[in-house]
Amino acid sequence: MGDKFEKNGEFEIENAAGVEPGFAGDQEEETPVVKEVLPCVALRGVTVFPNTVVHFDIGREKSMQALDRAMATDKLLFVSSQKSEKVLIPTSEDIYNVGTVVRVKQMLKIQGDVVRVLVEGLSRAIMDECVSEERYISCSVTRSEDEVLSEEDLSVNDQAEMRMLTDAFVEYAALSGQISDEVVNKILELDDPVEKVDRISNELLVPVPKKQKILEALVFSDRIHVLNTIIAEENEIAVVEKSLSEKVKKSLDKGQKDYYLREKIRVIEDELGDGDDTEEETEKWLKQLEELKLDPKIEAKVKKEINKFSKMQGTSAESAVIRNYVETILDLPWHKSSETNKDLKKAEKILDAEHYGMKDVKERIMEYLAVTKLTDSIRGPILCLVGPPGVGKTSIAKSIAKATGREYVRMSLGGVSDEAQIRGHMRTYIGAIPGRIIDCIRNAGTNNPLFLFDEIDKLGADYKGDPSSAMLEVLDPEQNSTFTDNFLEIPFDLSKVMFITTANNADTIPEPLLDRMELIEVPGYTELEKVKIAEKYLIPKQIKENGLKNENIKFTDGAIHDLINYYTRESGVRSLEREIGSLCRKVAKKVVTEDETVKYSITKKNLVKYLGKHRFSYDVVKGKDKVGVVTGLAWTAVGGVTLQIETITMPGQGKIELTGKMGDVMQESARIGISYVRSIADKLGIDPDFNKKNDLHIHIPEGAVPKDGPSAGVTMCTSIVSAVTGRPVRRDVAMTGEIDLEGDVLPVGGIREKMLAAHRAGIKQVLVPKENEPDIEELPAQVKEDVEFTFLDNIGQALEIALDKEKEA
Repeated sequence: MGDKFEKNGEFEIENAAGVEPGFAGDQEEETPVVKEVLPCVALRGVTVFPNTVVHFDIGREKSMQALDRAMATDKLLFVSSQKSEKVLIPTSEDIYNVGTVVRVKQMLKIQGDVVRVLVEGLSRAIMDECVSEERYISCSVTRSEDEVLSEEDLSVNDQAEMRMLTDAFVEYAALSGQISDEVVNKILELDDPVEKVDRISNELLVPVPKKQKILEALVFSDRIHVLNTIIAEENEIAVVEKSLSEKVKKSLDKGQKDYYLREKIRVIEDELGDGDDTEEETEKWLKQLEELKLDPKIEAKVKKEINKFSKMQGTSAESAVIRNYVETILDLPWHKSSETNKDLKKAEKILDAEHYGMKDVKERIMEYLAVTKLTDSIRGPILCLVGPPGVGKTSIAKSIAKATGREYVRMSLGGVSDEAQIRGHMRTYIGAIPGRIIDCIRNAGTNNPLFLFDEIDKLGADYKGDPSSAMLEVLDPEQNSTFTDNFLEIPFDLSKVMFITTANNADTIPEPLLDRMELIEVPGYTELEKVKIAEKYLIPKQIKENGLKNENIKFTDGAIHDLINYYTRESGVRSLEREIGSLCRKVAKKVVTEDETVKYSITKKNLVKYLGKHRFSYDVVKGKDKVGVVTGLAWTAVGGVTLQIETITMPGQGKIELTGKMGDVMQESARIGISYVRSIADKLGIDPDFNKKNDLHIHIPEGAVPKDGPSAGVTMCTSIVSAVTGRPVRRDVAMTGEIDLEGDVLPVGGIREKMLAAHRAGIKQVLVPKENEPDIEELPAQVKEDVEFTFLDNIGQALEIALDKEKEA
């Protein structure tokens, strides 16, 4: 190894020279090698090869810590077999130096603290040094990558070895009887000789030291030779055993033969320690299967798998897959349903007790429940709750489950990009497990839970498949009665499940998926609604969670209003709850350290003492009117916001500067505004050639935040007119709307969120497109009372209202 190391974050760069390629420890001459520092898991009785997908169970504390570290970073682990399985708490000295870098694909908690981990082998690796063994084994490793080749690229000797290997593996599979023809054929069809060798090595039923020899063969030609040697030895032993067994059988009469076989089986089972368990387990499974009374075709398929399991060695990889398969089927609630509540008055009381306001949302949910009661089924559109974060989408789904008497199951789809997480893995993969939908139904224990797909708008897609396509079958009432998981390969009825989805932005949901759902808007809250929610739900909840009593703390109305206006800026109440929790913790400290008999009041005056200075400015209308500065309104995924649009003119040659990270559509709106102003220059009393003699600079503050959309057209045009005429714009007026080249104002979306943002900011008058008038009618009464709305047909109306009558001196 080289003697110069250079630390580089999680990697080390080593210059190795003068070492011949070969087995573990050898490197190619003058090749820079990248070392990685990875968490390490020591395996007992298991060897993981690259190019394979396998699962193993872990339960030791250090292994769990290493897994947690991997999941918190890049999901990479270094796994290596223990030299002795008897060592209970291994160190780096107790494992082989050569192991495998793997990527964690999935985790499943099983009995107790044991976790079943599904991993994909990426490459061989050599452990150079142990970095730490305090919480978990962490080591510096060097990967040994194989060049991807076809068999035609191999040397003549290697091609001959590969042909020998293929024949030997077919013979080995036939002699052992433990590898199915399907698995053999799949491996033989592989084009990549490196992957083929690794897959064959994974299927061998040989001790760990022999598998380790194959793993440690870093040069491909050496690896083929080692593998051929091991398989040839195993085949020879199997042939001799078979021959001896036949000779012994011939020398025994029938009674002796039966006695011999029983004794042999008994001895083998005693040695393995699982003989009686396997027989008892299969009998138990068959009894459970009979009690389930499944479809005859399904029952026959499961019986076939149980039969196959009873003839296998308990240590074989395929037996673990079959065990998981049978247990999953037997654990599924095929005919078990929870008794649902059909009393709509009771359901309405539960919804009202747990959620304030949300009248339209509750009304639509009650309609849905009424139809469900009358039709005695839940066929119909899937409900999709759409709204900004923190408005109660997930919690109202939980309340619906409680109101209907169903079990509640939640599956977060944020970042899910592998179709197998929805549909499961094919059982041809070693370590295959079912998809998360079947797993969640299994854990729910009933076949009619309320199943919440959270954040459906954040589904991903990559080379492993498109999860949104897999979701089409799940959310289609016409198809989900025969939902087939790739792992089960038998249909399971999801038609009794009440599916509900949530999203922040419906625009990012794929169109075919959106077509299967009915959107229910869950809007943001007004200040009054937030006050009521805080008093009725958030404050009592946080007092209880922080170990306080009502006698210890009191919130005044003024303090709650200031919390909402100066310490949070959101459509929902998530940040508000956090701030209330923070105040409760500070009071809890005072109760414990000072006087528990005193009742601490949170008021407007002492709020700054507890939480620091104000984080947000509530009233944006303060200050004097300015030239070229207009208040606009925008919609975002987290609710509506106010934004300032600024325009200045300067002597120049007609250049237009647009800054503030505007998108293409917003830039087009700015150019439309400039063109319209030029077309009415004579009406405005300005020089028709103002654009040739002056440069225009339009800017939207918070330049790091991307902005786009056509709804700032009216605001930009007003800002431009103010700048070129010198007339200041009223600060207490905000506006939204798209314009065309004739100055007509066109409708825009997100009106409710924008108006709530204007109301929060203290705006007194809002200019809105005439065609959006029906949207204003649906606003809360408090907003309509506090804000004056003016409806625009043409930009001229906006200029008349927003601009001061006389030029600023």
